[in-house]
Amino acid sequence: MTASSTPSADFSSLPLSAAMQETLRSLGYLAMTPIQAASLPLTLAGQDLIAQAKTGSGKTAAFALPLLHRLDSRELSVQAMVLCPTRELADQVCQEIRRLARLEANIKVLTLCGGSPIRPQAESLAFGAHIVVGTPGRIMDHLERDNLDLSQLRTLVLDEADRMLDMGFHDDIVKVARQCPKDRQTLLFSATYPEGIAQLSKQFLRNPKEVKVASTHDAAKIRQHWFQVDDSTRLDAVTQLLWHFRPANAIAFCNTKQQCRDLVDVLTAHGIEALALHGDLEQRDRDQVLIQFANRSATVLVATDVAARGLDIAQLEAVINVDVTPDAEVHIHRIGRTGRGDAEGLALNLASMDEMGRVGKIEQLQGRESQWTPLDSLHASGTEPLHAPMVTIQILGGRKEKIRPGDVLGALTGAAGFEGKQIGKINVTDFHTYVAVDRDIGRQAVAKLNTLPLKGKKVKARLLMDLRQDER
Repeated sequence: MTASSTPSADFSSLPLSAAMQETLRSLGYLAMTPIQAASLPLTLAGQDLIAQAKTGSGKTAAFALPLLHRLDSRELSVQAMVLCPTRELADQVCQEIRRLARLEANIKVLTLCGGSPIRPQAESLAFGAHIVVGTPGRIMDHLERDNLDLSQLRTLVLDEADRMLDMGFHDDIVKVARQCPKDRQTLLFSATYPEGIAQLSKQFLRNPKEVKVASTHDAAKIRQHWFQVDDSTRLDAVTQLLWHFRPANAIAFCNTKQQCRDLVDVLTAHGIEALALHGDLEQRDRDQVLIQFANRSATVLVATDVAARGLDIAQLEAVINVDVTPDAEVHIHRIGRTGRGDAEGLALNLASMDEMGRVGKIEQLQGRESQWTPLDSLHASGTEPLHAPMVTIQILGGRKEKIRPGDVLGALTGAAGFEGKQIGKINVTDFHTYVAVDRDIGRQAVAKLNTLPLKGKKVKARLLMDLRQDER
């Protein structure tokens, strides 16, 4: 069965437990999104599923509800597993499953991803878990070390399966699936439907139902502009776009890691705070980049598609396509990151003559011609520098030292004497704490934190902006 669109329905129509219905009401889940309405009646009845749906469509709840429905919390064994392409997506999925399971009895969810030490994960597995969410490579590591027992698995989810294939995880997915019981339920979610997805479904799914829903962003809310460039002027053209349109934040997509690095150098030379996100980054550096962009300490995130997969940046004002992607569906996915909810979005696209064939494929998919604007018609609007409004302070010490966001906020608004409105997001990781503060108090705040006790101890603090400059 293929569903191109399904009318929204109320969650109360689903055969879910009273506790789950109460959780959904408390979270404000009333009407199902199209992907939920199309898939949940099938998956709750035990069907295998292939679902084509994009990030932001409500797909996490579409697979989290059936896996929780089939779970027996009294039995402490791994009964459900979700494979994701990136750690960031795995963290988001884990958080959503925990939210949905909060009224269920003691359901334990573990994240198993690369970039973190394997021993603490093994120790957590030894204590038992009901659900594991992880990247294929790290899941394989645990299976090879006999840390992970999948013999009681009831539900296997492949989330963003197309990107896992893009990232070279095919063999790991095959090995993991072969260690799962044959009578499990398998749910496959993918934004696109390349040949590799059909091959995976034939190997591991039993008579799957197919569900496809349209993209959930409204293309009419995204203003799209195209600009013709030469390869020699492409990176400088990005600066020109930023000075003219002056978005508060933007993701600039490049097709290669080297293009990412080169663009960050060009933007930085023009005084624009830009951070690169690509596959060569260590996990710690990747985490720092995402924290700084999300807390408004950087104006531009320069990323490859694979590195940015699974990221959901709230209130993104603009997307810049520095290179035209060869996959027209990826273009739709890129620009769909802006213009979410009630907000309007801006998509700025650069293309050389050599890329016009790719532009044609995008026009065909969108069903309309591109609107072209001459680059030389753009002029800098305003003389204020394009500085990000915040800077990020890194504090040496995190969860392992039992530091909480309230401790940092209390120190800055108490003894340090700053106002609460000058403090932004606070992120606490295992070994570090990151706090965003207004740009004009950054150095004062660092000086104060280096003299004040936190949790009864002196801490070391520094501006990440200074660290970036030192590394250059």
